[in-house]
Amino acid sequence: MISIATARRLRDAGLAWLPQDGDRFVLPDRGMDDEVFTISEMVVEVRAAPAGHLIAFNGTTEWALDAIEQAEAIWLPRESQLREALGESLLSLVRADDGWRCTVRVGRQLVEVAAPGASEAYADALLQVLAGR
Repeated sequence: MISIATARRLRDAGLAWLPQDGDRFVLPDRGMDDEVFTISEMVVEVRAAPAGHLIAFNGTTEWALDAIEQAEAIWLPRESQLREALGESLLSLVRADDGWRCTVRVGRQLVEVAAPGASEAYADALLQVLAGR
């Protein structure tokens, strides 16, 4: 899983999120920064509202939170979602002695990023791609 800081940078760089079952997210600045939530029709679901999407908490009795605006959550995309977001920009991901290296095409340039984990390498590469658009 990528770090919350990296997820925040992806959001701020313009990575769009259409919440779906199985997506993980955090609620920063509410004293629950270490809690990772997962969208599921059983517990947490997405509802359309006039102002946008709401993330609704069904049957939650541990704390009083019925729904939040999507903009309040920080999405933690999975490795497969990061790979999909990279699309045709992604050229390779290879294991290195010190972690992973991901190579992407940004415009006419090839950019290589290194990270300890594959997900972080994809995320850092995606940040490069988003910055180059």
